[in-house]
Amino acid sequence: MSVRIAIVDDKIFLAKAVAEKLSFFEDFKLKFIAAHGADLLTKLDENSNIDLILMDIEMPVLNGIEATALVKQKYPQIKIIMLTVFDNDEHIFNAIKAGADGYLLKETSPDILEKGIRETLSGGAAMNPSIAMRTLKLLRNPESISNLQEREEISLSSREVEVLEQLSKGLSYTKIAENLFLSPSTVRKHIENIYKKLQVHSKIEAVEKARQNNII
Repeated sequence: MSVRIAIVDDKIFLAKAVAEKLSFFEDFKLKFIAAHGADLLTKLDENSNIDLILMDIEMPVLNGIEATALVKQKYPQIKIIMLTVFDNDEHIFNAIKAGADGYLLKETSPDILEKGIRETLSGGAAMNPSIAMRTLKLLRNPESISNLQEREEISLSSREVEVLEQLSKGLSYTKIAENLFLSPSTVRKHIENIYKKLQVHSKIEAVEKARQNNII
């Protein structure tokens, strides 16, 4: 079965470079390239039959983080991987909060891109070590979250904290599973839960943004 993919990038030469990497894999079908978030939303209105979006972050009109929040509100079934040139923790952390399912650098080789896409489609959540580290800091200092209810919703179980600590060392799911005496699918489930908890306090902002843009 083919995987239907969309690329969102304001720099057409970068979008084409990503498209070329996808062309190595027969079951990856590029459905369209959008120039920015607003262009993506228009194209999805015409055809939302997409499995996964490769999303740039810094774009005019509507950036990748805003676009991710809006797409996730309207089409929660579509997976989104952020693709960026910069390993900028702040950006990626905001992208995760907006609902992104993964994060990769644009210079990623075709085989790592393929692995990331398949991992994300099977319910995994790619989280690079620096993001895991940043997340740990946030969760160890919940005072930075002002709303009390959000603070409770974002608190992690001790097992989830252990998984994050292992992730922040750059270990693979298999290695984490081995270290914590868990199955790789349990590790994946923990990571998925961590993502969900982080997204809690951005849902309201996303809905608000969507209303302002007459998307919902």
